[in-house]
Amino acid sequence: MRKTLIVTLLSSLLTLPAHADENLFGYIKGAEVLPDGALEFYQVVTQRSDKGVGKYTAYNTETELEYGVSDRFTIKGELKGQAIDTSGLLIDAYMPGDEKYGLKFQGVEIAGKYNFLSPALDDFGLSVTTGLDYLVLDPHSGRDKDTVSIDLELELQKYFMEGQLIWAANFGTEATRAKRKPIDNLPEDFEWPTGMEVEIEFWAGTGLSYRFVPNWFIGVETLYETEYETEVAMERQSLFAGPSLHYGGADYWFTLTYFDQISGGGEGFDGQPDGLHLIEKTEQEIRFKLGLNF
Repeated sequence: MRKTLIVTLLSSLLTLPAHADENLFGYIKGAEVLPDGALEFYQVVTQRSDKGVGKYTAYNTETELEYGVSDRFTIKGELKGQAIDTSGLLIDAYMPGDEKYGLKFQGVEIAGKYNFLSPALDDFGLSVTTGLDYLVLDPHSGRDKDTVSIDLELELQKYFMEGQLIWAANFGTEATRAKRKPIDNLPEDFEWPTGMEVEIEFWAGTGLSYRFVPNWFIGVETLYETEYETEVAMERQSLFAGPSLHYGGADYWFTLTYFDQISGGGEGFDGQPDGLHLIEKTEQEIRFKLGLNF
């Protein structure tokens, strides 16, 4: 009986992802953390494109180091970058005109993640992540904007079919204070507020990932976000969904996700497609993640 139990446990462990904090999804996070003393490097590139009018393409990068302080607590530090190419878009108070530049420093983030329940050991995973984020470039217009955000997120995770099918869900909130820099030569009567803005965002998302051959997972994920701002109450809401492909090797892993905006609402502008939010969001996003294990 003891031998049978050991074989069963080993078989279960072998069916789990190769590394505790592999990102099976592009947007949804799992509950696992790095083991004590483990170090992992991440590179994330996200392309955001198409506002239905004019031309809009932006790239955001995240270069991150994550360290396992203990078997339950992980910390990370992240450098953010941004490139943007937009023309033919003029949205009062949001998009003041054409903007184009290559990759620039956008900001930094520090965060900590504490694991209360491990999905591998406790049958159900539960973690909490909190982070502090500082940006100097607006991700939407691409213009100078000082932003400080504090976020809190709950991560859930569960393994099914001895780890062949993995479910994860996230619930989170972010509080933000932001201040735009003045811009010269704005169009006549164009509104460009430069006072302090206070925003609060809520999100909820979930994903399923299935291992169809060794080391390869295919999944689907969805994410709903809504934001409230001091001047306009509910500023935006959006629902994205799309497929993810993940590979996990012995020393590295990567994930590719295509995200399409299914529906949206809130603030809008003349000429945009109906049923979407395209001031602070785009119609599509593509995200690539690479992780290196040390």
